[in-house]
Amino acid sequence: IAAEHQHVVNVAGRQLMCTCRGCYLLFSDPKAELKYRAVPDRYLRFADLALDRRAWESLQIPVGLAFFFRNSLQDKIVAFYPGPAGATESELDVDTLRSIAGADVRLETLTDDVEALLVRVRDAEPAECYLVPIDACYEFVGHLRMLWRGFDGGQDVRRFVDDFFARVATRSKVAAP
Repeated sequence: IAAEHQHVVNVAGRQLMCTCRGCYLLFSDPKAELKYRAVPDRYLRFADLALDRRAWESLQIPVGLAFFFRNSLQDKIVAFYPGPAGATESELDVDTLRSIAGADVRLETLTDDVEALLVRVRDAEPAECYLVPIDACYEFVGHLRMLWRGFDGGQDVRRFVDDFFARVATRSKVAAP
């Protein structure tokens, strides 16, 4: 497999797998019920998503970063946040998340299992919300894990987070309301 390649998700195992272009295309029909699903390369920015600090705190996620995706097998939205051990699954209050997600129909465009809503919430700034491929989320968490030092991650982590979100912003098209 070439250095630049695509990924598929093993839906049941929630595992990413590297694939050649031919194999990737076999699993690219989003409506087919397959064991594997191709991870698309779509990046969108939800510049005006109504997600403020209070709504974020109602989700009870202990950090200002998380990604959300719909798990088709569990038929629910799941959330993960980064930390020194990797991606930690959050036990969400589903009703709270539905009230946030239900308020914006654009969130329904996420493809199950392979696309995520990546959110960064910081004090006194609007939330940064992006639709990204799920492999970008796991790449993000993996790099954080390698860089993490001390209790809060350290300067290298903060710098990496800023750089990563800048790259995502550059790749993203603004999603129309």
